[in-house]
Amino acid sequence: MAFIRKFKTTSGATGVQVCYKEQGKVVKTVHVGSANSENGLKRLLKKAQGIIDEEKNPLFDLNKFDKK
Repeated sequence: MAFIRKFKTTSGATGVQVCYKEQGKVVKTVHVGSANSENGLKRLLKKAQGIIDEEKNPLFDLNKFDKK
């Protein structure tokens, strides 16, 4: 399971990470970046969600149903 973690850095910025859990323990962390503005934070959250979505497996292979 993956989730997005936001945290305050020592410089006062907001850091964004994508964390992966297995059996209740964090096993992998990917640092996305840190932002000093609300706009920057929104971009990082969107990027983090993209990282999570990239690794999801689709329930169905829709290409199988395309008519050629």
